[in-house]
Amino acid sequence: MQALWMLAASFFFATMAVCVKISSAWFNAAELVFYRGLIGMLLMWLWARSRRESLATHYPGMHAWRSMVGVLSLGAWFYSLAFLPLATAMTLNYMSSVWVAAFLVGGALAAWNPRSGAPLPERQGLLAATVLAGFVGVILMLRPTIAQNQMFAGTVGLLSGMMAAFAYLQVMALGKLGEPESRTVFYFAVGSAVAGAAGMLFTGLSPWDWMHALWLLPVGLLASLGQLCMTRAYSQGATLVVANLQYSGIVFGAFYSLLLFGDQIPMVGWIGMALIVGSGIAATVLRSRAAPDAPGEEH
Repeated sequence: MQALWMLAASFFFATMAVCVKISSAWFNAAELVFYRGLIGMLLMWLWARSRRESLATHYPGMHAWRSMVGVLSLGAWFYSLAFLPLATAMTLNYMSSVWVAAFLVGGALAAWNPRSGAPLPERQGLLAATVLAGFVGVILMLRPTIAQNQMFAGTVGLLSGMMAAFAYLQVMALGKLGEPESRTVFYFAVGSAVAGAAGMLFTGLSPWDWMHALWLLPVGLLASLGQLCMTRAYSQGATLVVANLQYSGIVFGAFYSLLLFGDQIPMVGWIGMALIVGSGIAATVLRSRAAPDAPGEEH
């Protein structure tokens, strides 16, 4: 059942990305984060009330940290969606597993003393290979966008995946403490609304048009549904199947990119996408031998 929840979450997030990309023609990233949070707060409050669940928490610090890194990831992803092809922005956001592997390898190298004569553990070498493969995939995917001066958006998209890795570790920690899905998603929505409002002080407000604003409703609704399904999938810990099914979001994103936006993904782009998915799955499998939990994406 957890696998179905993750499939549903990936579908909702990919569909939300379509709405964000369309909305970005009229609203900046800070505004999108704000309205996504505001709508999510209302929906989660109604959901919790219907289930007679309290939104009071004993772990405000954990929710605050999760919201902070999650909002950074969300804002970076929304920005990249505005300037990159949908499939490219989706794939870069799903680099979180590769980033975690990079952190593990970096930590192992920092602790390893070559003077001791002890070899670097074999698993670290394999993780390093997955990291290299993942970043080779990034280079292949971004090649078509370099000529379009979109490298900055690509870098921001990469950072969204890195921050998502930190945020998702906190999602699983909160689930193990018994926090209900509605409460976890509600506080992330609160953080999104607050951070988005703060960002709007610097970016300003876009001209308001009710026809354009209607696209904000599915952004908030789909994000909330995706968050609920994702949190439910990981509430009991991430199995290998669940952790790897997150990459179905890339498939959904590629389908939308081709069908709705007419994006042309060259063969080198498909190869890069396959390398990123393969390296992410390999990194998840290798990490699972040491720890049962594997972070995914944050939206």
